[in-house]
Order: sequence, then C-alpha cells, then structure tokens
Amino acid sequence: MTTFSDTSMLRLLEPLSRGLRVLWVAAAFCLASSSGVLAEDAEPEADTAAKKAPAAADNIKPETKPEAKPETDAEPEAEPAVDPHGKLLSEENFPSASQCAACHKKIYKEWASSNHAYASISPMFHKFEQRINDLAQGTVGYFCLRCHASVGTTLGERRDLPLWKKSKVSNEGVTCITCHRVREQYGKRFNGARRIEPGNIHDPIFGNIGGSGVAEVVENAGKWSVKPEAGKGPGMPIHREGVKFEQLSDSAFCVSCHQVDVHPGIKLEVVWDQYRASPAYRKGVTCQACHMGKEPGVDLGEDNYERGPVAVIKGKAVDENRVHHNHSFYGPGYTIAHPGLFPHNPRNAEFDIQAWLKFDYRAGWGTEDFEEKVEEEEIVVEFPEEWKDAFDRETAREIVEENLELLEEKKKLRLAVMHNGSKITGPFFKKSPRAGKALRFHFVVANINEGHNLPSGSLGAQPEIWLNVALTDPDGNNIWESGYVDSLGDMADMHSLDVAKGKIKPDLQLFNLQTKFLTTNVKGTDREMYLPINLDVDQIPFIRPAGQPITVMNHPPFVRMEGRSIPPLGNRKAHYRVSGKLLKKPGKYRLSVRLRSRAEPIYFMRFVFATIDMEQAMNEWMVDIHPYTVEFDVE
Repeated sequence: MTTFSDTSMLRLLEPLSRGLRVLWVAAAFCLASSSGVLAEDAEPEADTAAKKAPAAADNIKPETKPEAKPETDAEPEAEPAVDPHGKLLSEENFPSASQCAACHKKIYKEWASSNHAYASISPMFHKFEQRINDLAQGTVGYFCLRCHASVGTTLGERRDLPLWKKSKVSNEGVTCITCHRVREQYGKRFNGARRIEPGNIHDPIFGNIGGSGVAEVVENAGKWSVKPEAGKGPGMPIHREGVKFEQLSDSAFCVSCHQVDVHPGIKLEVVWDQYRASPAYRKGVTCQACHMGKEPGVDLGEDNYERGPVAVIKGKAVDENRVHHNHSFYGPGYTIAHPGLFPHNPRNAEFDIQAWLKFDYRAGWGTEDFEEKVEEEEIVVEFPEEWKDAFDRETAREIVEENLELLEEKKKLRLAVMHNGSKITGPFFKKSPRAGKALRFHFVVANINEGHNLPSGSLGAQPEIWLNVALTDPDGNNIWESGYVDSLGDMADMHSLDVAKGKIKPDLQLFNLQTKFLTTNVKGTDREMYLPINLDVDQIPFIRPAGQPITVMNHPPFVRMEGRSIPPLGNRKAHYRVSGKLLKKPGKYRLSVRLRSRAEPIYFMRFVFATIDMEQAMNEWMVDIHPYTVEFDVE
C-alpha cells in the first residue's frame, strides 16, 4: 500500500492574508491552462429579476469606471455615427460551434471539454490576465486575448468585459472557425498572428482533406433537407463548400498560439522551439498525429486515426469512411471553471452565467437527498433569488451531472497522455541496505515522448511535475519522504507559503521539473522567481521593452531561465539519501513513488487573487502518474 503524507487534498483550504505584495515579485503574460471576471470575489450589487434577464451590473474595476457627471441643462450628446464595418464584424459572420454541432455532433462533443474550448472560459486565465494588466499599467493590452479569445478580439470586444457581456462565440475560446476559417498560410509566424476569415454559416469552410462530402450534400440539398444559401425556405443551414487547406495538417499551423514571445523578451510558449529540435520533427511526425489521433500522445503510423462519417445530417451519414481527427486535443490541461459553464453544453444556456456562478453544486443543490432535507426543513438555506425554485435547482443539477460526466472522460484522456509520455524506473541502490547505515538510492525519470520536453507548454510557475517518494518501515510507519506538499498542496520549495512561515521544513531533496527564472535584483544578487517581468525601479511599474534582439537571446536583461524539463527521449536521475538513524531495525521496508502533476501552484494563484473555490478545484485535479511500491530487505 502506498503511503504518503498528503495534506493538499483537504477540502477546506486555509485562506492566507492577501495584504502587502511587492509589485515586482512575479507575474506573466498568458496562461495556457484556467476569469477574474468569471469568478470575482464579490457578486454584482444588484440581483437580476430573473435568471434569464440580462445583467445590470458591469464588471469594471472601480478605478476605471467612469464617474457620473452632474445633471445640466446642456443638450445631450449626439449618438455616435454608425460603424461602416459593423455588418462585417457582426456575430453572424462568426458562427458559433453550436451551429456546427448540428451536423458534426461527434467533433463538437470532443471539442466541448478540450483545452481549446476552455481558453476563454478559464477563471485562472482571466484572474491572471487582469492582474498582469494592473501591474503593467495596461501595457499588455489585448496580447493574451489574441489566442485565448481570437473571435472576441476580432469583434472588438473590450478585454475587461465579464463573460456575460461577451458574445457566445467569444466565450468558446479556440472555436471551430478559429482554425477552419483561416485561408492564408502564415508559415511559422507566432504570437497569435493569424486572421479569421469573416463569413456566415453558408460561406466556405477550410479543411485538410477537401469538400467532396459537402459537395454531394449541396448537389442534393432537397434530399438532405439542407439550405446551403441564405434566404427563406426549409432546410438546415450549412456551408456551401469545403475548401482544401493543406496547412491544417502541418505542425506550422499550431505555431501562432503555441510559440509566444512576450514583448519584454521572454519566450512564454516554447513548444515549437522544442518540437523543431526533436526526433518527431526529423521523422515528419506532426503535432496533429499525437494530439488528434486514436491514442493520446502517441503516433500509431498508418493506423493512427479513427475512421467515420465527416458529418451526420438528420441521422444520415455523409462520407462514411473518412479519416476522423479527434478534436479533444489531448493534453495535460484541465478546467477549474464552474461545471454549469464548462464543458460547453447547449443545455448550459437554460440559465445565464451570473445565475450559474451562484449555484452551489458542491453543497448538493438539486440532488434528491438535499432537496428532501430542504422540503422537510432539516436544513435551512437562504437561496439566491435565481435559485429559490426547487425545480430550477433540480434541472441545473441534471446539467451539472452531465458536464461532470464529460469531465471524467477528460480526466482519463489527460492521464493517458501523461502516462504515454513518461516513465519511472527504480529504485537503484548504491549499496546493500543495512540498519543504522545511510540509505542512498535513485530513480530514473524518462521522457518517452519524441515531440517535446516533459513538461512543455508555458514556462515559469506552470505546469508542475514533481517526484514524490516515501519510505515505510516494517511497522508501517512513514519514516521519510520527499516531494511532500504543504497545507495548500504546494511543493515545499522556497516559494511555499508554509515554508516561508516556518510551518514545515523545506524539501532539500525535491526533484522538480518546473521551470523557474533567475532574476538579478536591484543590488545585484540573483534569486529564483516564477514568471518575472522587467520593471522600472520607480514608483510606477512599467514593462520595459528590451533593447536587444530578444528572439535570439530568449530573455531580457537580468533574467535567465532555469529550465528543468526533460528533452524528448531524455531522462534524469533523482538522487536521495535517507539518514541511517531512521533505519532502526532490519526487516522489510517499502519505497513508494509517483510523479505528481498540477497546472498551477497555489502561491501563484493567490498572487493573482484567485478565489478559494478555484484553489480547491486546482488541487482536486492533481493527478498521480506511474504510482508503484517496491519492497526490499534491510539487513
């Protein structure tokens, strides 16, 4: 039996003071995985009259909200002129994924719980994006939104709008048209440099195979009961043409959002750099092969993809034996959003976003047991106005359960891709174990993925992968451990808040693959930081553009990356020493080991003012990879 002193899984997380914080501590510019506006600590001042009524409260920060002007007898200002480009930029010209779902249900279901679909809903992304804009006096601007909400950016939506004031398609993040309405080849351009082609549901869609299937349907529109052109009349609206766009099959298509250089000079996303130096690149294995094939994270060669219909229209299959690319986009990321908002589910729209944020699914609202206790007055709950009706709570619970079931499937895919990309071997002992003598041993952690480092993605505070090893004596006592966590679930390194307070000892033998940055302080000394920014040493922090070719140097002045990730097909040894004082007697001892993974450290979440519920969800998704236990004799 595996024995670890795991304190991070406590359901109630201890809140810490969020008082004074040094402005230049640590920050960043985008996250690939979790909305300041989505989960603000304070609710809007006025409740809506009904769940489905539009919100009256605006989620603008107090310091930026325009002040009310005193009433005067002056003539009211003239209405602004109509934007001549308004029609072009209307939502109609940027179809939602839910429209595509009518014919592409399988793809929609895969995409709905993917990290792409999560990009704009993510509470962690919005909390962080707002924090870094506050710290940088707004100089970051819309940079992060270019990838996380590309349609919203194209529509000209303000970056600080709450989710309930944004368009539906904007909240879909990397949605269907983000990739399938791109018609120009951008080569290896990065930083979100890609244009979405405007067009309504009837305009052409671009794919990597071509449009023979849709051509057949359009030619026989009456038989299929579809409407390929706008106008009145019966039939389901569809796009009239499928255009072959070969770059969709090329890894270079992924570069624009998975290779990011922020303007102070830090390469935040480095997957493309790692990939183009990898064995997979030399073999011609694409990103799509591993992230959209049958097996998460593995290229199976000629049998790599499932086969099936390109679409199903009213129960009838179109092009039944075509290659199917899985739109789950396998990866290690996960959601910490309210399950009434994510995954994307047409039923989510039965209640508005603000109502969902007040629905306490953790308390059991809407379950049979909970509602019986409320009815019999065994428990008394002061429900928000939106949730006073028991029928509404029960309906919402049905939707939440549907979404949680989808997230369980996502967990399985996440675990599969991490199992398929890593391996642990060991322990390997330096000498025969003897009672009263120091025990020296090591494990080997290998990256068996050919495409990029372990871990990959964003650098700095996220993602986290570390090794947890525990030694159990013959009496079943845990006598030694490395990779243990503090009361918040963070590793016991120099950033742990419990270590800083002296509550626990630092883990001096920690094996941690999390990348950090080394920064030069004002007085010239270096220190390890998570995601720093380059600031003026004056009263107002301002991000300073670098004065040298950053794309070559990969870092701004006085900041160096301390990369710890393992390159493709590489490995690293984790060395440990246990004091002989702990091996008090001969007998059978057990060494338990596991790799642990989590998207964000809690200390970083507190830096961006994440909510306690967000912290709890972050720890609930922590996974153990390759856990096993080995017995050995101590003489």
